[in-house]
Amino acid sequence: MRVIAGKAKGRKLYSVRGAGTRPITDRAKTSLFNILGDDIIASRFLDLFAGTGQVGIEALSRGAEQAVFVEKGTAALRTIRANLRLTELDAAAQVIRADVFRYLLTTPTPFDYIYVAPPQYRELWMQTLQVLDRHPAWLAEDGWAIAQIHPNEYRPLELHTLDIFDQRKYGSVMLCFYARRAESNERE
Repeated sequence: MRVIAGKAKGRKLYSVRGAGTRPITDRAKTSLFNILGDDIIASRFLDLFAGTGQVGIEALSRGAEQAVFVEKGTAALRTIRANLRLTELDAAAQVIRADVFRYLLTTPTPFDYIYVAPPQYRELWMQTLQVLDRHPAWLAEDGWAIAQIHPNEYRPLELHTLDIFDQRKYGSVMLCFYARRAESNERE
């Protein structure tokens, strides 16, 4: 596990001990950030179920203005903080110890990108997107929510303010991209 590009390129990141996290593969992470491209520069990035923090750290390394990491596991929180120190990206980061669903019930501040990568096979990705659908102010007007799941987990979701607009599969990693519907932007 390493930072692929940007200020911290090549830095090897610490892993969380045990089976509680599932890091994204380098191939899928490279593809994700190729899709985001230069739009990541000066963006606000929310990393939910942050695990090691590697996706938010990649965003910071590539020029995101801020990354917020939400995680409740003690070992994962220690790993995120260690990885931020290692990459020297901690000044632009905020690490929040919280249950994701409780965090999403706080007053929303809009993010350009919300990355959702919960533990597999518990339908937590679907529950998270349903909460974001009910509270679209978490996403900037042209923001994206991106769910990282195993392809076997995918189910179409009935959402009212978010639409899926792309899906990409990289072996055992599927990325599902959601954006706010135009009419939901008009109602706010």
